Amino acid sequence: MTTEADRRVALVFSLFDANANGVLEADDFEIMADRVIREAHASGQAAKDAMRAAFRRYWRTLLTELDENGDGEISFEEFTACVLSPERFDETVAVFAEALAALGDPDGDGLIERPLFMALMTAIGFEPANIDALFDAFEPSDGDRIRVETWVAGIKDYYAPGKAGIPGDHLTVGTAV
Repeated sequence: MTTEADRRVALVFSLFDANANGVLEADDFEIMADRVIREAHASGQAAKDAMRAAFRRYWRTLLTELDENGDGEISFEEFTACVLSPERFDETVAVFAEALAALGDPDGDGLIERPLFMALMTAIGFEPANIDALFDAFEPSDGDRIRVETWVAGIKDYYAPGKAGIPGDHLTVGTAV
C-alpha cells in the first residue's frame, strides 16, 4: 500500500467515525447519511433513499468482512483491511460512489456543479480547500461542472491501495492523519 493510500484510509476512517469515539459502528453511518442527504435539497426521494441504502450497505459490508472479534465495531486496524483487500469491497464502493454522484446530479444531465459537490463533500467532513482542489483536479468544464462518471471513478480510485498521485490525494493535504 502506498503512503498516499495510508493517508486516504486514515482520513476516511476519521470521517466515518462520525461520533468520534474511535471505532466505526452502525450509528456512524446513519449520522453520515443524514448529513449528506440534508445537503441534497434538489434530489428526489429515490436518490436520497439510494444514498441511505449505500451507507447502510457500506456498514454491513465492513461489519461482515472486517469485524474480526465480533464486537459489532470496526477498529482502525480492522478498517485498514478494506484498502488492503479492495476486491472484497469493490461492489460496495461502486454502489456508494454511484449513489453519492447521483445526489450531485439531481437534474440527471450527467454533470455535477461545484456548489453541490462542495456541499456534499463538506457534509462528509472533508476540508473545503481540499474539496475545491479535488474538484479542480477533476478538470471541470467551462461551466465549472464535472462529469458524474469522473466523480464515480475518483471515489473508486480513492480506495485503491496501489494508486498514488490521484485526484483524491488532494483530500488529505494539510489534514492531521
